[in-house]
Amino acid sequence: MRFSILLVDDEESIRDGVAIALGPLYDIRAFGTAEEGLASLDEKPPDLVLLDIGLPGMNGIEALRRIRETHPEVLVIMITAYEDVHTVVSAMKLGAYDYIIKPILMDGLETTIGNALESVRLRKEVRLLQERYLQDNLPGFVAQSDELQDVMKFIAQVAKSPDTPILILGETGTGKELIASAIHYRSPNCKGPFVTVNCAAIPKDLVESELFGYEKGAFSGAGPAGKRGLIEDAAEGTLFLDEVGDLSLEAQAKLLRFLENAEFYRVGSTKKLSLRTRVVSATNKDLQQMMEQGLFRRDLYFRLGVITVKIPSLNERRGDILPLAHTFLLNFSSKFGKKFTSISPEARDALTEHRWTGNVRELKNVIEQGVLVGKEPELSLDDLGLAGQASAGGKARSGVDAVLRARPAIPPEGIDFEEEERKFRKRYFEEALRMSGGNESQAARLLGLNHHTFRFRKKKAFTPPKRG
Repeated sequence: MRFSILLVDDEESIRDGVAIALGPLYDIRAFGTAEEGLASLDEKPPDLVLLDIGLPGMNGIEALRRIRETHPEVLVIMITAYEDVHTVVSAMKLGAYDYIIKPILMDGLETTIGNALESVRLRKEVRLLQERYLQDNLPGFVAQSDELQDVMKFIAQVAKSPDTPILILGETGTGKELIASAIHYRSPNCKGPFVTVNCAAIPKDLVESELFGYEKGAFSGAGPAGKRGLIEDAAEGTLFLDEVGDLSLEAQAKLLRFLENAEFYRVGSTKKLSLRTRVVSATNKDLQQMMEQGLFRRDLYFRLGVITVKIPSLNERRGDILPLAHTFLLNFSSKFGKKFTSISPEARDALTEHRWTGNVRELKNVIEQGVLVGKEPELSLDDLGLAGQASAGGKARSGVDAVLRARPAIPPEGIDFEEEERKFRKRYFEEALRMSGGNESQAARLLGLNHHTFRFRKKKAFTPPKRG
């Protein structure tokens, strides 16, 4: 991993000396003014900037301020000709990583640069690990629709915390575990383990010992050496509690204690254990209704759902149906040694019009069946077994489709298409809000959108574009 350094210093001897000393180790670009350095930085951001404070024209403090505003991820080490405490403090407050004093001692400079670039190296390794995982493990997780793009942007933000609990809500088959793994591999915990627990599959009387572990002789049938719990296995990583709505009230109480204090006891032990992990949970159940019925603890709900992510169903993000179908087609063709390359127009229409009660999982099964029984190279309608099935989602869109099919009136001077489209969308948002009495959740349902997408698109619809 080779790093790049941008050096800005008005003394040519320093530029030449640093380039000679560090050139074999790093890619060095050197400039004599802040203006030249900033222009180069904008064109190709480096990993590190060595920035002289006493520069002609724009000084180093102002240049640092510009760098922090436009490239906050770039580390900056300040260079000063004398130990001016006030100036150095100002630079550090603005976000400088460190400073060095002239005359520059190369041994000290190399050590300072090495320390700074170690954090850059770790950050790059994390990014490469994340990209490699997402490429290798989520190729079938298609997010081309605006609805799912909104969700992915949202989780990219909330994943930055290493321990904030996240609750994922969505119908069966929407890909909640894939979302949980995407959160893990976009978080600071990505080098740690990702441990999945299917709460519905653990017998009620074994939940505590499975989650928290047990000591030797803790109960009848306990192993002679004791056992680590799944929570311990997820230390410094992510614990994914799938189907969390199936936990018993007793298990819910014990999980709540762990979430409150990050402390727990193994079954049969008096030794308190403490660890850090992020808990991501998911369910397809209506937890609000379960709380009203006394089946789910309200305090646990608020601890699990510090951040709540709602995954739209496949019927709510129909723009993903055909890309997903094509991805599954290629995957299963490779798996079964077939040579399917396309889907017939009739089959595509049937896929987009079908109501997917089983969501992505159902679509995947339909394509798998089609590839197994169909005749390559084109997947036909008969292969899918969806002939004659209509989509309720298609009927729901008929009103909008009728408007879009109407012949528009375009004056001779032309129109501002983007503005007209914004006004069109705005009218639907206004009507939905009027019908729901201003309740955004109800308005989102009227428009067939999840709440995240509703808020994002509403903001765009009510904000006229800026004109240059």
